[in-house]
Amino acid sequence: MVFLHAHPDDEALFTAGTMARAAAEGHRVVLVVATSGDQGLAAQSFGTGDNLAAVRLSELQRSADALGVARTVLLGYGDSGLLGDAAIRPGFPTPFVAAAPEEAAERVAAVLREEAADVLTTYDPAGGYGHPDHKQVHRVGALAAIAAQTPVVLEATVPRDTIARIVRWGSKVYPVPDEFDPTTFERAFTPRAEITHRVDVGDFIRAKRAAMSAHASQASADGSDRTLAALLRLPEPVFALVFRREWYVRRPFGTQPPPALFQPVR
Repeated sequence: MVFLHAHPDDEALFTAGTMARAAAEGHRVVLVVATSGDQGLAAQSFGTGDNLAAVRLSELQRSADALGVARTVLLGYGDSGLLGDAAIRPGFPTPFVAAAPEEAAERVAAVLREEAADVLTTYDPAGGYGHPDHKQVHRVGALAAIAAQTPVVLEATVPRDTIARIVRWGSKVYPVPDEFDPTTFERAFTPRAEITHRVDVGDFIRAKRAAMSAHASQASADGSDRTLAALLRLPEPVFALVFRREWYVRRPFGTQPPPALFQPVR
């Protein structure tokens, strides 16, 4: 099973429970990450540019270890920035959104072929909350699956209506980070009616929380709070309630059914 993500920490937020459960059930779990996250927000103490990238890749490895990942592959692209406006600079990695989708897809397809992968997970067309690199993962993942003839493609997502309701409730109980726009979730992710599969990760909540905690830089900021920090402050019972399931939309790239841990949503 190959899990394609845009930045270090995305795996922890969207598919960590699935990865931990899959590994525990004997599946070989491979994590592919497009960028180093060098343009991500973080407190100055974590550095910027290449220094921040080194920190985030170290955090990624700790997260992967907590989840039982057998192999981590870095595609080597640059983080495109929250608005997708990172500059193309000679001698530096190409921002992911500036890469030709076919070229990036061939890198992913090579991993799929090497692993004889049965499953690839990507993102929904909205890229979750709309980050340009996430939308590129959607495009690149679809092309890679077709090129490698991977039989099952599942797009990691969240029920739009459910998360909007949770966010509205949470914003009344917990301080809202400066970066956080609650209305974003009314336009992001996928309507519940379109979701096809879910994974019960209740027995792997501690692994998911450990993966999220590994990304300390992304829970940091100078003078403001961060979304990841707010999530990690949730009491354990609330955290378990919010994250007990992970959600997917299956795309018809093949005829084989997904592994049994992916339960159809009826």
